[in-house]
Amino acid sequence: MSALRDALRDLPDAVFADLLESDDEYVLLVDLPGAAAETTEVRFDDGRIEIEARREKSTPEGFRYVREDRPLFLDAELPLPPDADGDTAGAEMDRGVLEVVLPKRDERDARRIPVEGGEEEDDDATDGSDAANGESADSEPDADGADDESADDDRST
Repeated sequence: MSALRDALRDLPDAVFADLLESDDEYVLLVDLPGAAAETTEVRFDDGRIEIEARREKSTPEGFRYVREDRPLFLDAELPLPPDADGDTAGAEMDRGVLEVVLPKRDERDARRIPVEGGEEEDDDATDGSDAANGESADSEPDADGADDESADDDRST
């Protein structure tokens, strides 16, 4: 989770963010004064959360900005903690505060990855015969140690 903490520290000075953690979830709170749900987008992609927010503001007629301290746009990409489940995350905007809830993945929810073997070898190698030695799986040695088939071969010559 230190990567997320570091990323939060790197946000612009005008953006305030808090990260909370319980046994079941993380909650990320980001102050975005002037931003609304309609002007804020939160995406989860490849273990990262992306936040884009725009602050809509207007000036009274006849006025212009002499100085502006708060940016109009936030574009932040933050790494998620390894146990955060971005697929089931939710976000809500209330009075300029974005709240992103990231449930923790249960260790038991780990996905099993099937392991497949390479190409199968020819049938002789898998049916119990030893084709490399010229022996078949159903030939058994006689009492004197010779195969039945080799004994038949000897008699026919």
